Amino acid sequence: MRGPLTIGVIGGGGWLGGSLASSLLDSGLLQSQDLSLSYRGQKPPRDLGAFWTADNQQLCDRSDVVILCVRPADWPSLAVDCSGKLVVSVMAGICLEQLARKHKTDRVIRALPNAAAEVRQSYTPWIASAGATLADRSLTRQIFQACGTEDEVAGESDIDYLTGLTGSGPAFPALLAAAMMEDAIRHGISPDVARKCVNAVLVGTGRLVELRSECPHVVVETFMDYRGTTAAALETMRAAGFESAVRDGLAAALRKSVSMGS
Repeated sequence: MRGPLTIGVIGGGGWLGGSLASSLLDSGLLQSQDLSLSYRGQKPPRDLGAFWTADNQQLCDRSDVVILCVRPADWPSLAVDCSGKLVVSVMAGICLEQLARKHKTDRVIRALPNAAAEVRQSYTPWIASAGATLADRSLTRQIFQACGTEDEVAGESDIDYLTGLTGSGPAFPALLAAAMMEDAIRHGISPDVARKCVNAVLVGTGRLVELRSECPHVVVETFMDYRGTTAAALETMRAAGFESAVRDGLAAALRKSVSMGS
């Protein structure tokens, strides 16, 4: 009789790897004794009750599912044989065919969660290889629902584009918030108050967009229709090239994503 599901996270000592591991345990999808995590250098201080190792092949041998959570630049040196196992990559730019060939399995998932996995609010697009089973797809949904929401997308080009839009996405509001906070401080607001008010705006806006049925464009136009201070700010930002800067940034992320796999 088959035992419980076992999952290994290569790179479990990192920020994203640790967040995925914690979400798997918190969701009840996995028990700590069935989770293996690998690290480079020194073992991280957090324990999680999991099996820790610096030997990635040992992790693979212990696991039904192997999650690859390393930097794309470090992947070429990752020599692990995952024959017959489900491999889930959360690396940008590395395509399904490359993953299948290197790790000797036709059961491959390519996914792109983001940093919000730490607070269980990641959005994760993913795609499966032809060899992945219906059970593999179902398990993939459960893994990424544990740390937020997910969608199976149509093709790898979608993943490449969404690497910038959703994979890098949490950094974009953070960049705006940092600029707002710096301006507030420049106008004499204390750093503590500036941080609190900007963070509140960011969190509140996310909740507002989440709960309203309209798309964000409608929310923006609603503010524009009042013709008040918000409209004045938005018009100035647009005139300064806000929207074109976003397009240029996403284009740069797409180019970088594609180049990582070449």
